[in-house]
Amino acid sequence: MKQIKPIIWGIAIIALGIIFGGNALGLFSLDIFFDGWWTLFIIIPSVVSLFTDKDKISSLGFIAVGIILLLAAQDVFSYEVAWKVILAVLLVAVGLSIIFRSILNNKNDKEVAKKIKDLENDKIMDSQFAAFSGNDRVYKDEVFSGANVAAIFGGVNLDLRDAKFEKDTVIKAFALFGGIDILVPADVKVKLRSSFIFGGISDDRKSATEKGKYTIYIDAAGGFGGVTIADKK
Repeated sequence: MKQIKPIIWGIAIIALGIIFGGNALGLFSLDIFFDGWWTLFIIIPSVVSLFTDKDKISSLGFIAVGIILLLAAQDVFSYEVAWKVILAVLLVAVGLSIIFRSILNNKNDKEVAKKIKDLENDKIMDSQFAAFSGNDRVYKDEVFSGANVAAIFGGVNLDLRDAKFEKDTVIKAFALFGGIDILVPADVKVKLRSSFIFGGISDDRKSATEKGKYTIYIDAAGGFGGVTIADKK
């Protein structure tokens, strides 16, 4: 599924190149700068995300927003009406997201929640914060005892591949209009809990294990952002 996103973007860029080239050579005349063409920067990425990301509700919500703005630009209705409809769409999407996450709450989520509650009070947790900036924290032969990580209109990279683990640990991650990348060792187990609105958590590890001696419990939350778990850059 990860390979689909670059393929779709590649096709879109090729199509754009053909249109520009064909117009320049006089082979055809296609005007891509129609009224509301800028809404494609909302619609196209959302369509791509619909096929590549797990959070379908967010993608559908942004597609709807893009289409509503496109119709307003085409004078189907006024922008005043468009913004009211967009607000309604966003409220419905948020409500559906909360409902589905509640329904899908499973045994693993409850286990993670319990372990986080038990462990976070027993740790001196590191703190990493980025607002309108970037923050890289690399552990080199250091003992990792947990972390509070937040990215607001920024990004945090937490590299634990060379960290030392003495027992299970907790990472509390919050991303608001930002992104958090957590690189973990291949021999450490990872269990996740996610509470996102218009965003989510992605486990991109190539060699995830269920036999590691220690476990990292990740509690990820936020909005319009995301957390990525990986074992390679």
